[in-house]
Amino acid sequence: MPLPFLTADRAFDATTEDVALPFDDHDHWRRPYRPGPWRVVGAALLLLLASFVLLAGMVTAFAGALPGAAVCLGVAAVMIAVALRLLRVGAWVSRHGVRRVGLLLTTTVAWDQITAVRTVQQPVRWLGLPRTVQGQALVVVRRKGEALPLLTDHNGDFLARTEAFDRAADTVEAWGDEYRRP
Repeated sequence: MPLPFLTADRAFDATTEDVALPFDDHDHWRRPYRPGPWRVVGAALLLLLASFVLLAGMVTAFAGALPGAAVCLGVAAVMIAVALRLLRVGAWVSRHGVRRVGLLLTTTVAWDQITAVRTVQQPVRWLGLPRTVQGQALVVVRRKGEALPLLTDHNGDFLARTEAFDRAADTVEAWGDEYRRP
């Protein structure tokens, strides 16, 4: 079964030349980088735990306690939904704008509402936890003056992968240069 969200930057692997906007169809929302190992491991562990909960639900159903089996099924369904959402977390771009997908909240900003897309040095959250460290963040500056951080070099996608962060930041900046109006 093909998983298109895991092959987001296949055009970078397929060609040796550096192409800023490697996709033919710019109307679809795309993540310009692959999910990082921390994010994939977290989702895999959630799916593994969900399989154990489903097994417990099956044993509970065979034992005759259907309400308990229903609770196990509900808990497993929530765990699977969270694991899938965890894989979708990140920055997505299209011709229409840029989208920051979080675990619970998604923010979309149209390109004409953006004044700048740039990489800045600032305190960033380490793996999304409350602890902050000094790092780089790709921020989108809106016309209202608000800065929306899209990517950081210490999140689940780019921790200890500085080249991947630089490539993703350059790609998002290239999308911004292509579609943003000055």
